[in-house]
Amino acid sequence: MIPQSFVQDLLNRVDIVDVVGRYVQLKKGGANFSGLCPFHNEKSPSFTVSPTKQFYHCFGCGANGTAIGFLMEYSGLGFVESVKDLAQNVGMTVPEQEDRLPPAQRAELQAKTLALSDAMTLACNFFRQQLRSAQPAIDYLKGRGLTGEIAAKYWVGYAPDGWDSLRQVFTDYDDDALVESGLVIDRSDEDNSHRKRYDRFRDRIMFPIRNTKGQVIGFGGRVMGAGEPKYLNSPETPLFQKGSELYGLFEARQAIRDKDYVLVTEGYMDVVALAQYGFEQAVATLGTACTATHVQKLLRQTDNVIFSFDGDAAGRRAARRALEACLPHASDSRSLKFLFLPTEHDPDSYVREHGTAQFEQLVQDATPLSQFLLSEVTEGKDLGTAEGRARVQFDAKPLIQSMPASGLRLQLLRQLAQLTDSTAQELEGLFELRRSTSGRSPGPAVKRSPPVELERQVLRLLLAHPAMHDLLDSEALDLIAQTSPDEGGTLRTVVAAAAGLPEGATLAVLSEALRAQGVELGSLVAEIAAESPSEPDLARKELAGAIRQTTMKSLKAELESLASAGLVTDSAKARYREVSVELEKIRAAVDKDLGD
Repeated sequence: MIPQSFVQDLLNRVDIVDVVGRYVQLKKGGANFSGLCPFHNEKSPSFTVSPTKQFYHCFGCGANGTAIGFLMEYSGLGFVESVKDLAQNVGMTVPEQEDRLPPAQRAELQAKTLALSDAMTLACNFFRQQLRSAQPAIDYLKGRGLTGEIAAKYWVGYAPDGWDSLRQVFTDYDDDALVESGLVIDRSDEDNSHRKRYDRFRDRIMFPIRNTKGQVIGFGGRVMGAGEPKYLNSPETPLFQKGSELYGLFEARQAIRDKDYVLVTEGYMDVVALAQYGFEQAVATLGTACTATHVQKLLRQTDNVIFSFDGDAAGRRAARRALEACLPHASDSRSLKFLFLPTEHDPDSYVREHGTAQFEQLVQDATPLSQFLLSEVTEGKDLGTAEGRARVQFDAKPLIQSMPASGLRLQLLRQLAQLTDSTAQELEGLFELRRSTSGRSPGPAVKRSPPVELERQVLRLLLAHPAMHDLLDSEALDLIAQTSPDEGGTLRTVVAAAAGLPEGATLAVLSEALRAQGVELGSLVAEIAAESPSEPDLARKELAGAIRQTTMKSLKAELESLASAGLVTDSAKARYREVSVELEKIRAAVDKDLGD
């Protein structure tokens, strides 16, 4: 957990114009900067960046946030990764609360990570340089239909056929970083009397694996002939974990946004071959099954994911694992599909043999997640027997349980109920689902008050000036909750978040704190970010006035209620006098302020 004080300090040091300007061409216009939104296609600029509020907002698609939020949205990084990336750029070290390493040890660890990263970069440059003069490798790539442009885009290289070719670029070939990064292998006898060190990758086409920041963290090497293994990947290292990375994601990000879907394949050649044929939105898993982390990374880029698998038994098993990784993230707003190619083909061979149009049609006809799930649980079952139907329910239970409550889960329950001669309610009980989505009759609708402009004004002022949370005590919050339950509940959350921030917190810091709690106030925050900054003293007076008006509204409502009841009891009459006096005091205070 990163301390909120550090997030505030970071946002105070980072200039959002510089951060966004790395990816978007911005033009100064008045107090703000504008440009074409990187999150949707547009021809006229509707994307603005405010240097005073350190906030961005698109009036076209509604995207908005801080420098941290921009990195998360644009690069697909998580919150912690985004904070670390920004901190590195301004020379700050992220003090994670769970990190109990002494400063010296932490510095040593950071130095080691930097050494590994430098080694990977040097090796990548070496492999790319070697490809230029390796005619057999060039001929092989041309034979696979690759152009120099695509090879350059994906930084494709060649590892020479020598045991220690990397000596040419690493003067200290015995450096431990070469072993830790997976570039070389160190073999020794049991008594360490004979030690041999040699390059891991030899006579292979090299595919650099880059993280979402574009840094080389690993390699995939492919043989050009009949050698084994056909693909050789970097081992797990401090930089590289196969279950967390996707080949080609860094290069594919813009194409994924433009096409609004990502195509997940199983190999490096699939990615570069598809890119050659115009499918630059393709990525690949790295010789391992699709994981939940893979799915999360993909869904940060787009809500539409299509997995492509070979049509053989191995491809079917891989698809099943991908299905299981997807189910916890399946929702009504996301499209997760599965494309199965003919047994004799992979995406690379299919698109080269049948062309772009036919492959595009396969993509469009991909199997939806719901259909694939049903085919998996019913395959080989005799639905004409009680035993067969029970087995379908047994196999479906863990899959359905892993899904969040949603309309999609409801639809699957209904389809399973039809297939197994049951009802959705019976399956819901059998599957021990926590929340009902089976379409039971809803209870009476709860009548909610429409948003009240006065209370919304209070919320806007607090968001713009978090330090003013001290004006909103429990009594004021109770009054607002009485007049506007919806706004009152939100306001309590914002007040609590603001109270937990360090002194001097800004709109950007408060919005990040709310985002971390899962509170979305995007449109309201965007409105405030688009406005000219207000003076704190004037804003404080305005907030105090709004609270008084809310109090007056509540007191007037109580007077009307007492009067309509007839004031038949002494206590009612006494309370009526008390409220009247209190109301008169507030009116006098308002008149005095107006006079001043």
